[in-house]
Amino acid sequence: MELKDIQNLIKFVSKSGVNEVKLEREDFKITIKAGSSTPETTIVHQAPMMAQAAPMAVAPAAAPAAVPAVAPTDAAPAAGSDDSKYIEIKSPIIGTFYRRPSPDKPNFVEVGDTVQADTVVCIVEAMKLFNEIESEVSGKIVKVLVDESSPVEFGQPLFLVDPS
Repeated sequence: MELKDIQNLIKFVSKSGVNEVKLEREDFKITIKAGSSTPETTIVHQAPMMAQAAPMAVAPAAAPAAVPAVAPTDAAPAAGSDDSKYIEIKSPIIGTFYRRPSPDKPNFVEVGDTVQADTVVCIVEAMKLFNEIESEVSGKIVKVLVDESSPVEFGQPLFLVDPS
């Protein structure tokens, strides 16, 4: 099995909503379990030849999942140093960020909009549940920190709000 095949299998499991997939071949066995955050991959080798090739497959497959979590975190301190007077609206859960209720509807909020506490600013989808995220502060939206349909982590900043 090629590295690309393993990566495609991991992507399929994470998008399908299946909790566990087992694949057994003559020379190897793969079990992929999808948890609350990211798919967990366990590879058990039965042939000595595959033991050298498969560890290379595991490391690159896990790396793309870590990249989205690192990139926004690195960008946030740079924004925080310039925008220290702004308050962040953070994601209370892990999931996929959406700025609008459906593809044919307008965004909940735009840059420059004034929001009150309890104003819905976006949706975060987690395990096929669409969770409305409300602002906890009143003020003006200054910046949207996450792209549409991007994965978000718990506590990741989504918006900057000017409370004045």
